[in-house]
Amino acid sequence: MPKIETKELIVKEIKEKLDKSKSVVLVDARGLTVAQDTLLRKALREAGVDYKVYKNTLMDFAVKDTAFSGLSQYLAGPTTTAFSYDDPTAAASLISKHLKSITNLEFKAGVVDNILYDAEGIKAVADIPPKEELLAKLLGSFKAPMAAFARLVGAVSESKGGGSAEAPAEA
Repeated sequence: MPKIETKELIVKEIKEKLDKSKSVVLVDARGLTVAQDTLLRKALREAGVDYKVYKNTLMDFAVKDTAFSGLSQYLAGPTTTAFSYDDPTAAASLISKHLKSITNLEFKAGVVDNILYDAEGIKAVADIPPKEELLAKLLGSFKAPMAAFARLVGAVSESKGGGSAEAPAEA
């Protein structure tokens, strides 16, 4: 297959990944050992994140005229790309966990929910808990006041002489 056709196929592959992605994180992984890279790739794969090295020029063609076009300015030097399809913060969070043990690994930039972040911004995004955890905290904050109100109503009912009325059970 001629060289230009091969490149077109790779750009098409990148565009398909971008279309499905909720976030894309660019990483400079220069100097990683094979063991470190294998460990990182395994963790990302288990979380449903694609982690792949593409030529910067091909990435630049693929991101042009998309929500990820801001990444073009960060496509210099060795670049590895992490595509996250389900949880927008998954790639950044997992890479951030590995930053502590792999000193050569550095964030370059990323796009999360169509917002471009530089390296420091992606580090902040990485600290955001997963969606499920945030929803659990939100539901817990709704439940606490309702349970306190139910106990208050039960106590008032008992103090007014309606001792037979029981406070509603907590949900």
